[in-house]
Amino acid sequence: MNAEHARTAVVTGAGSGIGRAVAVELLRAGWSVALAGRRAGTLEETAALVPDGASLVAATDVARPDEVTALFAATVGRFGRVDLLFNNAGTFGPGGVPVEELPYDAWRHVVDTNLNGAFLCAQAAFRQMKEQAPQGGRIINNGSVSAHAPRPHSVAYTATKHALTGLTKSLSLDGRPYSIAVGQIDIGNAATDMTRRMETGALQANGVVAPEPVMDVADVARTVRHMAELPLAANVQFATVLATAMPYVGRG
Repeated sequence: MNAEHARTAVVTGAGSGIGRAVAVELLRAGWSVALAGRRAGTLEETAALVPDGASLVAATDVARPDEVTALFAATVGRFGRVDLLFNNAGTFGPGGVPVEELPYDAWRHVVDTNLNGAFLCAQAAFRQMKEQAPQGGRIINNGSVSAHAPRPHSVAYTATKHALTGLTKSLSLDGRPYSIAVGQIDIGNAATDMTRRMETGALQANGVVAPEPVMDVADVARTVRHMAELPLAANVQFATVLATAMPYVGRG
């Protein structure tokens, strides 16, 4: 980051869960943050958690190219530049559905949100980061431990998270000439509304339903902030942050 300008971030999926926690962490650290998500009401709630923060609420469906374009235009119009994109918006889709029963519409919704949305936001960030002065910025993609090892009946979510790793690597390579650093954080069992069911019981690879440990989502937010605040000459390419005792290493 350059000390001569305020740091500006775009956080997608900022209305809840990991996105909200990261947005709050950045706002409290003095970043200007564009809060993107489908529901303006939940974004307003996020902004209210740091009432003296420099936030912009931008209702956005990341799967719609015109809305992504509008998001980045509004961010630059308000704050002048984009230093960070936290590409976080995502969905599990219908959990626990065997692959042979998964409706195509459900598959398409997960792909449109998790992969196409991440691409569209990264593309818009690239365009802005190449043009601005000083040039450059950082993109952090929210992967998942499912980018390494799947859960049962999670074909759409797992496929998109594996694809996101390829997106991260390609963006990282293509960003080098423009001082655009790209990394990925793979998260396991952060305590959010989306993961609440894991505390009561999640299907394991051996067919058993068992509760799983979770971790404080604030620990994820601090990790993202650390990645974000590195100088652009340094990059965390991949980070894995998970509940210490969750069944990830050795899953299956």
